[in-house]
Amino acid sequence: MPNWWVSETLAVVGPVYLISWVMWVIISITLHELGHGWMAIRCGDSVPYHSGHMTWNPFVHIPFPWAWIMFVMFGFTWGLMPTNPSNYRRRHDESRVAFAGPAMNLSLMVLCLFADGFWLKFGQNTGVSAEMFRNVHLFLYTGVLINAVGFAFNLLPMPPLDGSRILADFVPAFGRLWESEKGQILGFIGFALLFFVVGRYVWIFGHIVATLGGSLFASAIGATWVDPY
Repeated sequence: MPNWWVSETLAVVGPVYLISWVMWVIISITLHELGHGWMAIRCGDSVPYHSGHMTWNPFVHIPFPWAWIMFVMFGFTWGLMPTNPSNYRRRHDESRVAFAGPAMNLSLMVLCLFADGFWLKFGQNTGVSAEMFRNVHLFLYTGVLINAVGFAFNLLPMPPLDGSRILADFVPAFGRLWESEKGQILGFIGFALLFFVVGRYVWIFGHIVATLGGSLFASAIGATWVDPY
């Protein structure tokens, strides 16, 4: 398959980055969806629990087969968490549930950023080989990258992304805009354009956060930043 992301990743960066990528996409989507479910339950909705979605099993959160096919083809995909907003107790619980997913990505990003910085400072003192030291650094760096992208992309105000649910909760007219048949068609076109046009800038943002944020934190704790690639 020409220009297949797996082939390109193996040729340009190597198997460690490919494995890190696959692991972090699956982990991040699973925890993103669990964030939605956990907040929905706190807001009075038991659907995530009774539907069997409050589980660590990624095959529950990443729909089979289409989401997995997309993952194999493009290296990214989506997840689902069933909820029933009519069960929410407070006025802006919809926003709380919607934001809980990106908030999980943000938490994972910060956790990986800190872990990577401390690994750069103390990892070589653990007696691991230089190759293992670089591999762990690359794994944690990839975690920062994937979750920075997941946080930013999911907050874009376009259905079906979480950002559109948050905006619609505070601006009902925005939500009504996409409810009609014409609005759904426009939403699909808009999301496709967003995905393929704006998406590249979101990845640039992710690399900036992972590299600049990582180097700044490493410097702040007295560690030396090294290029993970």
